[in-house]
Amino acid sequence: MKSIVLSSVTIALIALSGCSDKEPAVDEKPAIEKPAVEKQEEEKVVEKVEEVKTEVVATDDAIVNSDETPQLEPLTDSSNSDNSMSISDIENQLSTIYFAFDQFNISSDMQYKISDDVSAMNKPEKSFNIKLEGNCDEWGSDEYNFALGLKRANSVKKALIAEGIDSERISMVSYGESNPTCKDQTQECWSQNRRVDFTLLP
Repeated sequence: MKSIVLSSVTIALIALSGCSDKEPAVDEKPAIEKPAVEKQEEEKVVEKVEEVKTEVVATDDAIVNSDETPQLEPLTDSSNSDNSMSISDIENQLSTIYFAFDQFNISSDMQYKISDDVSAMNKPEKSFNIKLEGNCDEWGSDEYNFALGLKRANSVKKALIAEGIDSERISMVSYGESNPTCKDQTQECWSQNRRVDFTLLP
């Protein structure tokens, strides 16, 4: 009886030890393969992604080719041409002609100034007109001073014509005593107001 029990226990131990050596079974089902069409689509997408490359544009390449785009000329104001500037420059060089008290004849020292003015104004390449502006001091009535201012302008006009300036280029105006350059009550100041100014017009 003991031998039967021992043999039963031995068999049971062998069976248990044999079971412990076995590795657990793993379900090794093969992965379901994707259809061939789906694989091809994935491969195309991968190829497209690989083809994308970054590119740095050089500064020189970023400039538009001048052959393709016409260059614009700098804007210039035709009204402020070299001719207009020259007129302004010439006007600044002209001398004012001064007169003695209650006189409209040109003194000898003023005649030299007129000759210098003519050499500046009588340039054939420049075409401009000359306006003579007669002025007086504050002595005398308004009517008298306007008439005296016009006589002074006319004297300068005759002197310019004698020096070769075309009379068609000359116009005259009298401001009388209304346009003084000096307002002090002195002899020196009054002498500065007895004058003819030049204004050049295009």
